[in-house]
Amino acid sequence: MDFLIWIGAAISATGLGGLLWCIARVWRARKAGLSEEALRAELQRVVPVNTGALLLSVLGLMVVVLGIVFSG
Repeated sequence: MDFLIWIGAAISATGLGGLLWCIARVWRARKAGLSEEALRAELQRVVPVNTGALLLSVLGLMVVVLGIVFSG
């Protein structure tokens, strides 16, 4: 069941990439000196992506654990 470990790692890495993208997008928005309303609107657009990326990372780690348990 080694393939589950690799699939889970890929899923988790994709989620981590999404989290890093969210961090970069918010950082750029803060550095742009937007008004509070514009910054709040940008954050509201990033939150669903951030939540999805976090969910993807957790699911990937769950698949890795399942792969470890089933290969043992």
